[in-house]
Amino acid sequence: MAPQEFGTVRYEGIHCNLSIRQFPEGVVLLEISGTDVGEFGDAPMRALNECLTGVGPIRLFIDAREVRGTSIEVSGEWARWLHNNKVQLRDISMLTGSRLIEITADFVRRFSSLEGTMRIYTDEAEFDQALAAAIRP
Repeated sequence: MAPQEFGTVRYEGIHCNLSIRQFPEGVVLLEISGTDVGEFGDAPMRALNECLTGVGPIRLFIDAREVRGTSIEVSGEWARWLHNNKVQLRDISMLTGSRLIEITADFVRRFSSLEGTMRIYTDEAEFDQALAAAIRP
């Protein structure tokens, strides 16, 4: 049986695609591909704010296995958003697909003071397994 989704928001751009999928039990999956240069502005963060409304702390999964790059400005914006919302984030699991994105994720984790909350995965199977366990009905 496939896990039930509450809703999906998609952003498609020239450089990047991004989707936010909300599942029961406070699980949210953010999937990003391409190069995030900020073409969506703060729309994805506003959509994530909606996921935080009226629920306890969520489990945020970030699938960045298909990300080629991100601008310093965008990384900084995400770090600020995560820092400002860390009370509402039970835990964060992020899959990186390259060493560059892994380094960027580590910067975001440290800048946001999320060392005990944010786990960075480099193994796709391990990340997929953790996500499947979190959304299992």
